[in-house]
Amino acid sequence: MQRLFATLALIVSAGAFAQAYPSKPVRVVVPFPPGGGTDIVARLVTPKMAELLGQPFVIENRAGAGGNIGTELVAKSPADGYTLLVASASTAINTTLVPNLSWDFSRDFAPVVLLVVNNHLLAAHPSLPANNVRELVALAKAKPGQVTYASYGSGSSAHLTAELFKLMAGVDLLHVPYKGAAPAVNDLLGGQVNVMFADVAAMLPHLKSGKLKPLGIGAAKRFEGLPDVPTIAESGVPGFEAGGFLGLVAPAGTPQAAIQALNAAAQKSLALPEVRDRLLALASPPVGGTPEQFASYIKGEIDKWARVIRTAHIKPE
Repeated sequence: MQRLFATLALIVSAGAFAQAYPSKPVRVVVPFPPGGGTDIVARLVTPKMAELLGQPFVIENRAGAGGNIGTELVAKSPADGYTLLVASASTAINTTLVPNLSWDFSRDFAPVVLLVVNNHLLAAHPSLPANNVRELVALAKAKPGQVTYASYGSGSSAHLTAELFKLMAGVDLLHVPYKGAAPAVNDLLGGQVNVMFADVAAMLPHLKSGKLKPLGIGAAKRFEGLPDVPTIAESGVPGFEAGGFLGLVAPAGTPQAAIQALNAAAQKSLALPEVRDRLLALASPPVGGTPEQFASYIKGEIDKWARVIRTAHIKPE
């Protein structure tokens, strides 16, 4: 009888929580500086969520240590639905790349919703004698170690994406790391390096001006903003898919009622034409889906990048 009363009490308590949530502002931690892609997407999606749920969503930028400072802050926050993290590919990569982390992506966080996926574009300097992925693979096999690729740092998503490409295509490319995206793109524009993986949005102006040429998109399907650019998978490297993602996660143990309320509000926000159009203009197609689907996606990302990091013996800077 006592067990029955305890169970009924839990049900009533959960129902009361669901009706009351949220009863105060929700903090959304962006573990990168203001003005970057992660910050922009968070500020596009959360205002409608706030409107739907009747409480402000406050963006808090906690940058540093490759995103680990903000991530640790959320991992140690109360699991009450009032502190969220904008997780990214860096979160999945750092799980394996960075030793002795105080948090574990799979253990310490509850997935809420996958917001967007920013698939990488493989771009080349016009002087490279390869105009598509097949020609690049053939060139790299004919001249192993002579085709160079830029990245914005050892262990960055651009670095790991190129290493995944090398593994799957069976080629040897020479890595030229830079301290940030700007110097890497500048040297690609100048022809000091041959190719680079980067977010589509960062490459679009240079493609339109003819200063760079697109070789392929690292996505499961073509990007509607560049319909003539084939995917890398359809261009000779079957199954290749890589890039960045952004999604909301909460501390592990957050009540399911809060998770479901946040998920529903995020999906409604992503479906709004004005939000969707602005995300597409950033080359960040909205995704959505259930928390369970996001959990599966996170596992796949952790496993994929762990394999690349270990196979290529990548170390953090």
